[in-house]
Amino acid sequence: MLAFALTSHGIDDAIFHVANALEVPVLVLALLALAVVFIEVGRFIAELWSRSGRRVDLERAAAQTRRALLADDRSGALNEAETVARSAPMAEAVSVIVTHARIPGGDHRLNKALADFDYDAQKRLADTRLLVRAGPALGLMGTLIPLSPALTGLAQGNVARLASNLRVAFSVTVVGLLIGAIAFGLSLYRDRMYGQDLSDLEYLTAVINDPRPLPELDDD
Repeated sequence: MLAFALTSHGIDDAIFHVANALEVPVLVLALLALAVVFIEVGRFIAELWSRSGRRVDLERAAAQTRRALLADDRSGALNEAETVARSAPMAEAVSVIVTHARIPGGDHRLNKALADFDYDAQKRLADTRLLVRAGPALGLMGTLIPLSPALTGLAQGNVARLASNLRVAFSVTVVGLLIGAIAFGLSLYRDRMYGQDLSDLEYLTAVINDPRPLPELDDD
């Protein structure tokens, strides 16, 4: 029984020391995550700025692109289709789609271009999606770790130590929640934005590659 108690006490001490050793890394990671989320905010603002003013008639652009392809004017079709692109990845996908549209066996390449665009969009979303979970997790760890020395200071009557540790704990909580909230907002808006881009590309691909006559789209 005594051996079990000693063993349990040793395990408790080991866990306590591990938790204390994690305090500085957690605080550093929280600061790094905060820096990353602000960088992502800057990128998002730049992305919105590059998209501003790009309002296109998708149906007209698809119809004109299809008409140019039917006339065997692939460069003209590309110029028309590029008006749909609202970003560099979207422009790259449009280029691949127009290049392989209405070519025997090109359907697989079109599907691959759409899948690659969606995959790249998910990669761009991955950072902020990670921060949605990592920010609050770091905040919670940064809150709980200093509580142990804070309670020790309280038991010893060391008010200064108690106040210092509680200040760190509550500050990291705020930082973690801020990271999670900003990252969630960015992820939500970007997901909707990239989803609309993919939808437009799918519509463009369906129209210009459809072998059936579509006079209502070919009319001005």
